[in-house]
Amino acid sequence: MSNPIFVAVDTPYLDNAIILAKKVKGHVGGIKLGLEFFCANGHHGVHEVAKIGLPIFLDLKLHDIPNTVAKAMQAINILEPAVITIHASGGRAMMEDAKAAAGKNIKVVGVTILTSLNDHDLGRIGMESNSHAQVERLADLAAEAGLDGIVCSGQEVKAAHKRWKNGYFVVPGIRPSGGKVGDQKRVVTPSQAMNDGASMLVIGRPITQAADPDQAARDIGATL
Repeated sequence: MSNPIFVAVDTPYLDNAIILAKKVKGHVGGIKLGLEFFCANGHHGVHEVAKIGLPIFLDLKLHDIPNTVAKAMQAINILEPAVITIHASGGRAMMEDAKAAAGKNIKVVGVTILTSLNDHDLGRIGMESNSHAQVERLADLAAEAGLDGIVCSGQEVKAAHKRWKNGYFVVPGIRPSGGKVGDQKRVVTPSQAMNDGASMLVIGRPITQAADPDQAARDIGATL
């Protein structure tokens, strides 16, 4: 994955996803397909987007008892995604079983704290730690469980990378300098995330809602 930019194709419409993926194919490293797309299009949709020839990051954030997550992972292996997400907060046993059930060429990464949450939000759901401390705790647990890496915001990736030198770090909530933040609360620029240790940059609206998505992807790539 020489190009770290994965464009987040968050749409329930398969035709739209394919059109967008084809537009940006030359200037991104892969395509991120999440729950919205998967619930609407399932395995068939993933297969169709994969035909474009880019690696697929399947962002399903699996979170259940260990046996259920392991069986879900086994069902997903046929899709051969490059990367798939589970929730690190599911615990060590769940993460271990998910990794054991994953195909040998699939990176399994644990979602730590969603970039739509800040410390106030965490307090309201009963987490006493701030986001930084919680990401570090879950990163350590994910490493112990044998995962390939984690998903964290750009505000935590530097500290996480320092603790886990060989980890694979997926950073969403990326916004070019001066870009609209939207519903994200912990954002950084693409270059800052890469300088701090990101392995993959997940970028959605700054590319997908641009007048020229391919040019937007090209412009962001030029800043790295």
